[in-house]
Amino acid sequence: MRLRTRLRTAAALSLGLALASCAQPRRPDGGVGLVQPTAAAPDFAAPDQDGRPRSLVEFRGKPVVLYFYPKDGTPGCTKEACAFRDAWKRFEAAGAVVLGVSRDSIENHRAFAKEHGLPFLLLADEDGAICGRYGVRSTLGFASRVTFLIDRDGRIARTFPDVDPGVHADEVLGAIAALPAAASH
Repeated sequence: MRLRTRLRTAAALSLGLALASCAQPRRPDGGVGLVQPTAAAPDFAAPDQDGRPRSLVEFRGKPVVLYFYPKDGTPGCTKEACAFRDAWKRFEAAGAVVLGVSRDSIENHRAFAKEHGLPFLLLADEDGAICGRYGVRSTLGFASRVTFLIDRDGRIARTFPDVDPGVHADEVLGAIAALPAAASH
């Protein structure tokens, strides 16, 4: 009888954990789920792979590709990072900034960037604060694979919740090309 009760309790706990992982995360701003297009992109402060503090505000005036990924060095994450690297000249020509974000440490980011010759910044979100601000689900210390395109005015222009690492860089470049041109002042 005790075994049956334990099995039932374990099954209920497993179901509860599964349902909780499906729930949309609540953001600090009170919203639920991913920050949606037209919303102001939440600012953040996080160290890059060299330990230098970075914030979204420093890139105002440029399109920003803020891509979240699970873990440095895993096959899908390496494929995605290398695709951004291989398209780097086109991102530069578009005037865009690429920022990769995962829950990895500065040291892991530094090694990953060096190993693959990544020319863009990787931000260490070890405590999940950036994930939380953007409504990106983080399970067991691994961020979901989601990308936000932030326009020159600091607003979310587009979200990419279902990313195919092999074609994503080209998809994002197409979305950058569709952004309105910078207003002349």
